[in-house]
Amino acid sequence: MTTVQPIQITFDCASPERVGQFWCEALGYVPPDLTEDGFATWEEYSRSLPEPERDSWFAASDPTGAGPRLFFQRVPEGKVVKNRVHLDVKVGRGFVGEERLAVLESHAARLEAIGATRGVLLLADEENESCQNMQDVECNEFCLD
Repeated sequence: MTTVQPIQITFDCASPERVGQFWCEALGYVPPDLTEDGFATWEEYSRSLPEPERDSWFAASDPTGAGPRLFFQRVPEGKVVKNRVHLDVKVGRGFVGEERLAVLESHAARLEAIGATRGVLLLADEENESCQNMQDVECNEFCLD
């Protein structure tokens, strides 16, 4: 029998803290608990670092432990092409038709307010329910599904 392996999803980005904080807000995730290291908040920890090391990484975890950890690392190059992998944020589970569209709209509007950009709304067809394409604060694609 194969053992299920835990995964971490890593984002390359220009500003790990900005992108990570966006995903914390979008998913209900939390930044690392640094109290054992003597810091009350992520901001306090970040201010303690030498300037070149600030905003070099960030992590976000599901407080329930169910979802994968997200890791954000600073890289020198910018995003050039479409993501080959993206997140599907499952906000519309159990909803169909107009009710699903209303749920997608509500979540899209909330995420736009914190810096996301709305893409194409894909309407339901014979095989798939509606979903809303989005981009985070550094243009990483994701779907509200």
